[in-house]
Amino acid sequence: MDIANAASKVYRDPWNISLESRLSQLAAGKTRIAYFYEQPNNSTFRYRAYNMAQVLNENFNETSASYFFLDDLHELESLVNTADLIVICRSRYCHRVANLIQRFKARGKPVLFDIDDLVFDPRYCHLIVQTLSQTRDDAVWDYWFAYTSRIAETMRLCDKVITTNEFLAQKVAEAFSTPTAVVQNFINKEQLEVSNTTFFEKKPLSFKRDGKIRFGYFSGSPSHQNDFSIALSALESVLESNSAIELILAGYVDIGRPLKKFGHRVKYENFRDYVSLQRLIGSVDFNLMPLQYNAFTNCKSPLKFFEAAAVGTLSIASPAINYADVIEHSMSGYLARDYEWETVIRQALDDETSYSANANRARDTALSRFTYRNQRKAILTALEIT
Repeated sequence: MDIANAASKVYRDPWNISLESRLSQLAAGKTRIAYFYEQPNNSTFRYRAYNMAQVLNENFNETSASYFFLDDLHELESLVNTADLIVICRSRYCHRVANLIQRFKARGKPVLFDIDDLVFDPRYCHLIVQTLSQTRDDAVWDYWFAYTSRIAETMRLCDKVITTNEFLAQKVAEAFSTPTAVVQNFINKEQLEVSNTTFFEKKPLSFKRDGKIRFGYFSGSPSHQNDFSIALSALESVLESNSAIELILAGYVDIGRPLKKFGHRVKYENFRDYVSLQRLIGSVDFNLMPLQYNAFTNCKSPLKFFEAAAVGTLSIASPAINYADVIEHSMSGYLARDYEWETVIRQALDDETSYSANANRARDTALSRFTYRNQRKAILTALEIT
């Protein structure tokens, strides 16, 4: 079966509902939590606001939650009156955000800040820009110093900071005296549903290949080009040595001159919504996760691992802190230091008989640690809701 192109409903952003509906959703429970982000998107907003609200709305008898944006602030009075607390997600300081926070504080209501990346401390701008390999562009320097400073200013106005992992929480503690808590990223209902369907289409076949071996690299941002280059020479070598290997590149990535010679064996997929992306990830045998190793990248969550594991696809990853924490080498995936990529890829290819068992172990990790079903306690603890 062509899992990547399996028939499915037309995707629509599930958060695309009216302000009136979102206010009603917020008002449904005993304890009411508002999440705020500048505008909706498939990345930070989805993970840090929409997914959180989805979990909190599982039991309206106890909690309810919804999400709001800059364009909603003409109804600020209704929001302040309804919510018991607000979580500001990775939002830059401006007069409207400052007024939103001030209005909650004036009513004695807690204001928390949620951050999913090391983008709140201007001292790390050099590292961010170097990681993105854009050091020669003055506009990039201006952007990142302004961005991190504005994020930091919003954080200073808040009572507590929530992050995605302990390493990032430590970086917050180094820059601020604000209390911190950790709520990891996780798979939401829509992702889990399509992941289960995809996985159980593959499982009866024991993950057997159809004569092709497919590697995938799934980039959600143009900033990952330097990461991809870590594995580039290894991919060139294995493509040359084995004509059964194909490479799927999705999102924002330039395949580079060394791979163009392989023609149709290197396929490019446009950036797509997160539900159909799960199907595409499920269509490959190995999910590639090369990543530069530094403080900035160590703040990343292992979402690329658990989203691949949920559909029964094994990952080959750089040993960043949060990848090494979830991958047991040659058991639930593979870890490759920069100089080991070709060796580890060839090891993964040789382990074909272990693929099914390893894929099941990886999925067990994803389901036990990284789905919406097992996050409620962590969220309530971070929000200090008993």
